[in-house]
Amino acid sequence: MVMPLLKRYGFALNRYKWVGLATFVSVLGISSLFAIQPPPEDKFKSEGVLVQNNPVVSFTTTGVELQQQGQGIITEEFLLADILLERVAEQLTSQGLAINPSEIRNNTNVNIKTAGAEQGGVLQSVNVSYTADDREKAEAVLSVLFQGMVELSRVTNRARLGTIVTALNERLPEIEAELRAAEQALEAYDRLEGPAIQAALDGSLLSAISSSQNQRRQNLIALAGIEAQMQSLQAQLGLSPEAAYASSALSADPILAQLRANIYEAESQLKLLSQDLRPAHPTMVELQKNLDAYDQLLRERAAEIIGGGSNLAAIPSAEVIRQNSNLDPARAELAFQLVDLKNQREALITQQEVLRQSEVQLRDSYARLPNKQLERDRLAQQVALKRALYDQVQAKRIDAQAAEAETVSSLSVASPPSTAEVPAEEVNPVVVMLIGALVGLGLGGGFIFLLNMLDPTIRIFEDLEKLFEDQDIPLLGLVPQVSPQRGEPVLITDPNHPSGDIYERIRSNLQISGVELSDGKIPKVVLITSTIAQEGKTSTAYNLAIATARSGKRTLIIEMDFKNPSQAWRLGVQPDEDAVVEPLRFYGGRLSDPVKMVPDVANLYVVPGVGPQRNSAAVIDSSEMDRFLKDVKARFDFVVVDAPDLTGSNDAILLEPKTDGMVVVARPGYTKKPTLTSILEQLEEKDDLQVLGAIVNAAKLPVTGVRRYEETLAVGEAHGGYTSQPSDKIPATIPVDF
Repeated sequence: MVMPLLKRYGFALNRYKWVGLATFVSVLGISSLFAIQPPPEDKFKSEGVLVQNNPVVSFTTTGVELQQQGQGIITEEFLLADILLERVAEQLTSQGLAINPSEIRNNTNVNIKTAGAEQGGVLQSVNVSYTADDREKAEAVLSVLFQGMVELSRVTNRARLGTIVTALNERLPEIEAELRAAEQALEAYDRLEGPAIQAALDGSLLSAISSSQNQRRQNLIALAGIEAQMQSLQAQLGLSPEAAYASSALSADPILAQLRANIYEAESQLKLLSQDLRPAHPTMVELQKNLDAYDQLLRERAAEIIGGGSNLAAIPSAEVIRQNSNLDPARAELAFQLVDLKNQREALITQQEVLRQSEVQLRDSYARLPNKQLERDRLAQQVALKRALYDQVQAKRIDAQAAEAETVSSLSVASPPSTAEVPAEEVNPVVVMLIGALVGLGLGGGFIFLLNMLDPTIRIFEDLEKLFEDQDIPLLGLVPQVSPQRGEPVLITDPNHPSGDIYERIRSNLQISGVELSDGKIPKVVLITSTIAQEGKTSTAYNLAIATARSGKRTLIIEMDFKNPSQAWRLGVQPDEDAVVEPLRFYGGRLSDPVKMVPDVANLYVVPGVGPQRNSAAVIDSSEMDRFLKDVKARFDFVVVDAPDLTGSNDAILLEPKTDGMVVVARPGYTKKPTLTSILEQLEEKDDLQVLGAIVNAAKLPVTGVRRYEETLAVGEAHGGYTSQPSDKIPATIPVDF
């Protein structure tokens, strides 16, 4: 982790060395200006001490509290308040000293000393000093400043006292209203629930409950006696109380007695005449009519007596009425007793129900007595609290008004200002410049580090390795950067080129990665692309194809970069000029055979590009392109598709489904981290796209193979063998990133 960081910072130092150097020189120049400044002049410091002011006698509590609070607010901000400094500046101006408040603040030093925590942090002393270039000025400013600090403390205490009195006066009416409301609530509750509470307290409520219980017991005994007498009388009379009442009432009526006599007489005549006369005889019919009339009159009279009214159905028959209304005096007396006992029993039952309801109410009142008592206690407590608060506020207000006469400052001058000369400190110029140099180095290095952090370009191959690892993309290989001193060509057309082994390993890793990612199938058509231009995708595609051809496989390179001209001339193959005008006829084989053989590499073929094309998507999606790709896939063992970069167009995305997978090429110093990360995330989100791996091109790492290749070139030149000079068909200065 440390080595990549050092490498990264080394690249940044090389790129931004002028920024670091300019920062270092600037800071060093500023420190030099300070170093050559003349030594400062001597100053005069006037010092004095303020202490807390303890009054000899304080008759009010508020006065003592104000003194203590006044000492607690003694701070540097309070002692150097803007209003105080303005007043001090005005007074000094009147004395002939022109000085502004900001100058007083900057040259004044306040040191407040308090006792320890065990003493409650009590103010002990305030040391105040003022520095000026003149002795008299320093002493005059501090003297006026002392007077202002003492007066400011007194004015502040008086203002605090006035604030207290005003707040109490504003609060008092509300507190008094709350007290009156609480008293009225207690008085109303006493009027409503006071008698019940008092009855419970003096025992009258319990006595009433006990008396009710005793009365109910006595009534139960009386009811039992009445029930016994009623049962005895009912047994003697054979009548219920209701029937006895009806019989006694009917027997006492003289009209009923007369009607009974008439009925008896009519029945007697009917009985006597029935022996001699038939029922249809007029006399018998007349007597029967008289008897029916007497019966009807008897029933109506009985209804009037016993309350039946006109409802004759409720009245017994005439025979029953005659029987029940014919009581002798003794039985009538017993009937009257039975009726009287019934009335007594009903009266006792009614009294029992009234007593029961009254007892329930008394018991309910007794059960709710604790809550009533608690409610009254709560109301009484509210009254007591409101009255206590009212009395306290009244006392506090009177005490605060009395404290106005004894309000003084919380500070007093313990030590008047005394002035002494303060020699100026001389600074060693060498030390100043040395400090400036160190600061310049630090700032310069910091600026370089900051610029490096803001640079989106990935500068070292370790960062690319880490990025591909984080994205779960296999790293197929690292292609080292060749030595630029020898004009090393990029294409490995030389069989002894050391990078041949590297691309052979890349080809093997590609097959392994393809098997793992493609359901066990070895990729046959591979698309090579990059995020941006100049990352070496074309040289990687060519060299991978050359390494595959040297392994004995029929290999084809298809140039699909429709935005740029063909690079097939680098392999000694000239593109078809008509292919740019009619690309579909070219891929359809109607112009010429698009597949060209590379003269210098066995088993290697190339399809030159037809770019630049305005509508490349139409060419990619054409049926001619589909047939062409199917044909070359059947004819060749391995096909490399050189596609355009991913940021320049979407051609690579359109071509990938027609291949077995994609290989992304990156290059330190060119690849942008945000761009590469964004593209890889987009590719990962697309399920129909297959990324087989990544190749880091032009990585700056110590590769022994490069050294061996350079040594081999030197030996070949010495023995008249092959030379490092490029072929006539291949330019001598082929860039590494074409």
